Amino acid sequence: MAHKPPDLTAGLGSLEIWASRQGYYRIAGVDEVGRGPLAGPVVAAAVVLPNEHAIEGLADSKKLSAKKREKLAGVICSLAEGWGLGVVGPRRIDEINIRQASLEAMRRAFEQMLAVGVEPDLVMVDGRDLFDLPPRTPHVVAQAFIKGDSRSESIAAASIVAKVYRDALMQEYHAFWPYYGFDRHKGYPTAEHRSVILERGPCEIHRMSFRGVKKE
Repeated sequence: MAHKPPDLTAGLGSLEIWASRQGYYRIAGVDEVGRGPLAGPVVAAAVVLPNEHAIEGLADSKKLSAKKREKLAGVICSLAEGWGLGVVGPRRIDEINIRQASLEAMRRAFEQMLAVGVEPDLVMVDGRDLFDLPPRTPHVVAQAFIKGDSRSESIAAASIVAKVYRDALMQEYHAFWPYYGFDRHKGYPTAEHRSVILERGPCEIHRMSFRGVKKE
């Protein structure tokens, strides 16, 4: 008999308990960051944590300080059975839209994880949408979970790895275009960021199809 997934108020790790009761042993958590910014890529991560691990402090990346995220990302990547990253840049986002770009980033992250020889039996994705699994993974089940990053340790770990990687990229971009303040807002539509776009116009990493960047 199938067990109903826990409700949205269940805590971190509740989805792993649910998955275990379904008979799943190796779980991949997948999440993306960077859907909302006006500049930079969307980045996704896929992470398979050991069933028994001692990683303390896992949480949705948005609820953690930058220092805490960076520390946890290093621990996650060193202890994970496997992990991968997927990056989709602004021109591709403009071409196919941010929703499709987010799914493409997730697929790339999952494929990178598979390339190191780690194949899960369940993929848990944060949100409502599922990316297309590669043809060579026919036995993997994928399911999307609303608020998955606050209900699954695996998804939370993926959100942390993706967030730290994307923030580091935006810090690098700041060196090329310092006047936009990418080191502070990471490309998100703050008042400061919008003001500089109006004054100077967009740069190479801005998403030209986004309101606030494109000319109306």
